[in-house]
Amino acid sequence: NNGRPLKRDSQVQIKEEHYSKCQDCAKRIQKYVTKKLGEDWIFLVLLGLVMALVSWGVDYASAKTVQAYKWTYRALHPSVPLQYAVWVAFPLGLILFAASFCHFVSPQAVGSGIPELKTIMRGVVLKEYLTLKAFVAKVVALTAGLGSGMPVGKEGPFVHIASICAVVLSKFMSIFCGVYEQPYYYTDVLTVGCAVGVGCCFGTPLGGVLFSIEVTSTYFAVRNYWRGFFAATFSAFVFRVLAVWNKDAVTITALFRTNFRMDFPFDLQELPAFAIIGIGSGFLGAFFVYLNRQVVLGIRRHKALSQFLTKYRLIYPAVITFCIASVTFPHGFGQFMAGELMPREAISTLFDNYTWIKHHGDTQILGKSAAWIHPKVNVFVIILLFFLVKFCMAVIATTMPIPCGGFMPVFVLGAAFGRLIGEIMASLFPNGILFDDILYQILPGGYAVIGAAALTGAVSHTVSTAVICFELTGQISHILPMMVAVILANMVAQSLQPSLYDSIIQVKKLPYLPDLGWNHISKYNIFVEDIMVQDVKFVSSNCKYRDLQEVLQSTTVKYLPLVDSPDTMILLGSVERSELQALLQAHLSPERRRLLNREMRQQLNEAPYDGPWANLPKLQHESFAYVDEDEDTDEKGEVREGSGQTFGTQDSNAAGSCKSDSSSFLCQIDAWEQEELNKNVCFDSCRVDPSPFQLVERTSLHKTHTLFSLLGLTHAYVTSMGKLRGVLALEELQKAIEGSTRSGVRLRPPLASFRDINRTSNSKVGQGAQAWSRDDNGTVGAEPAAAPGTESPLPPGSHSPQPSHSQEEGEVPSSACATDTELEEMELTGPVAENISDILKDINPYTTDLDEDEDDDVPL
Repeated sequence: NNGRPLKRDSQVQIKEEHYSKCQDCAKRIQKYVTKKLGEDWIFLVLLGLVMALVSWGVDYASAKTVQAYKWTYRALHPSVPLQYAVWVAFPLGLILFAASFCHFVSPQAVGSGIPELKTIMRGVVLKEYLTLKAFVAKVVALTAGLGSGMPVGKEGPFVHIASICAVVLSKFMSIFCGVYEQPYYYTDVLTVGCAVGVGCCFGTPLGGVLFSIEVTSTYFAVRNYWRGFFAATFSAFVFRVLAVWNKDAVTITALFRTNFRMDFPFDLQELPAFAIIGIGSGFLGAFFVYLNRQVVLGIRRHKALSQFLTKYRLIYPAVITFCIASVTFPHGFGQFMAGELMPREAISTLFDNYTWIKHHGDTQILGKSAAWIHPKVNVFVIILLFFLVKFCMAVIATTMPIPCGGFMPVFVLGAAFGRLIGEIMASLFPNGILFDDILYQILPGGYAVIGAAALTGAVSHTVSTAVICFELTGQISHILPMMVAVILANMVAQSLQPSLYDSIIQVKKLPYLPDLGWNHISKYNIFVEDIMVQDVKFVSSNCKYRDLQEVLQSTTVKYLPLVDSPDTMILLGSVERSELQALLQAHLSPERRRLLNREMRQQLNEAPYDGPWANLPKLQHESFAYVDEDEDTDEKGEVREGSGQTFGTQDSNAAGSCKSDSSSFLCQIDAWEQEELNKNVCFDSCRVDPSPFQLVERTSLHKTHTLFSLLGLTHAYVTSMGKLRGVLALEELQKAIEGSTRSGVRLRPPLASFRDINRTSNSKVGQGAQAWSRDDNGTVGAEPAAAPGTESPLPPGSHSPQPSHSQEEGEVPSSACATDTELEEMELTGPVAENISDILKDINPYTTDLDEDEDDDVPL
């Protein structure tokens, strides 16, 4: 009998051990599966799959829309007025729908998206640009824009769409693996998203990865190379498989398949023509960027027009769509420029193997290329009119407030330009080129491929467009002359204008760090001390809560330096603004006040208490227990606004002015807050970055630019022997670079090399930093923020610039240096520039979300 309970206990123990082992095994299996689900390759597969489905869905929906557009147009064949009405109304309705949808759902979906992605990958946070709302608005509005037949592109918006998808998917994958929440992995995710966006757009994984690197990255981490290729290849593969499944293609092949001969694609005698295409494309690409910028700036200069278009947002896209549709009407002027062809149809026909100049007779054998043949007009005139009219259309259409890119319109223009040169060569050599007693005919389609690669490379300042072109066509026969033309086009375009994406960054004034100019000595003799902000708002370790409150109210910077004391200024670290706000709010929170109140009442029950409440009228202690904090806050604000007084002093007169228990209670709260503000700040519960990035005063502009670009810095503190001397933000560095790369501008003051090297020990931290510039007359001055265009001349030998009003208020100083004259003129337009800046208030990495206004954005 005594052994049975022991036997039962042993059985229960065995069951418990068995259960614990099973539970431990299940936990290990769950941990292993969770770890495997969080690996990179699963994330990349999911990203590629989702983007392939989105790309195919957008293409399918837009293609069906275009088919419905063409069918409706042909169904009304006898009546030309009805055909014209349909030809104009159909795209007009789609464009207005796209503009309205973007405006009401997410205004950040307007435009290409690549300039904003370049800025985001630089380390700047742009609000609402990588959200699901922007994703939905971008996809829906882009589908409508592509289905309208307007000259708008797909590649730029898809880079934005893929980046949003990558960010959202990484947040989901953080459930399985915490690495997706790390800040350094954020840039890697965006890099992969850009590569997938280009790869799934046309099914070009190789060119997509290279294009995304050239366009978005200054310095590229090689560790992301395989990620980009893996995700882009998988996405392009699924994209083409879906086309085969939908019977749009017979097998997995190139999107614009060509059939050029491979044995002898071109002769050496054609190389000068290819070089002409490259050089001409360079000039045309620079002119395209210039006109695109002038259209936006020209509208912004007219205050009345800009305000009118801001108020009536749909008028601008409606007018542009109406004009383009009217010009391309097939029974009107469109018959002389192949106006009935949609963008993809135009590319397919420009790449075909037929030589149109030699064709006579029935045009039905040409298929869709018959649109380029007119019985009364020469082929050269039709191609030239197509190029000129489409050039103007693309320049204006890319400024509409809808998701639109510039790659595809420029691609069509380049193909037309190359085709024109090819047809000219075919007319000059009607019998072909003789080689080894064999005549080889000229292939104008090959010239079109080279022209498309060269012009897109000139506009985007990339070389990878050559790779994209041979992936699109499926042939590598013209890769050598294509590379020659693309390189020549880049040489010409880069010497004349910035890329299209950099031009948009300049127009929108995004805080992106430009590249240093070539062969400029000034980037080596300009130092951090010449461009840094010396009037730095800081927090000391022995400061009071009142000082902390004043600092937070007087500045909007996102990070504040922490020093040991205002006398020594030894830099201890950097504290984020949100941390300081949370620290101050916790110290003055109602919960803490209630806790102290309960402790005080306990002490009052035990012994007399002399404290902050001693000089105030005696109230019932129950009044503290039954007061609603929300009503208390509102009532407190009403009392302050209605009386116009500033409560908070411990004077008996302020206490005597309280006429009721409620007002007396508010006075007590103010008295308590004022006493708490006089206490020293305790930073124990605050996260402090002990190692913020620091520079010395003699760091050159070249080295600073390299460090900011390589590490993605937004600011750096300037120290000397551990003492805080100033701060250098991205904006000051940007203005310094723009000044150093502009001819005739010097940021360093005269005789700066003869300054006393020991002056820094006696310099005052309160002096404002000044960006020095020299105008055409040789005078040196600084531009005050309050009066644009005015100058305050200083003597040539002066070393200490006078701080401007904006610098005294702790703001970032402004500089007269701009990238071009148009931007300077745009800054003088007053209220119009303010309207433009409203949508861009959140792009400064040093500002917080204090002022939000997303309703006053301009559609351009």
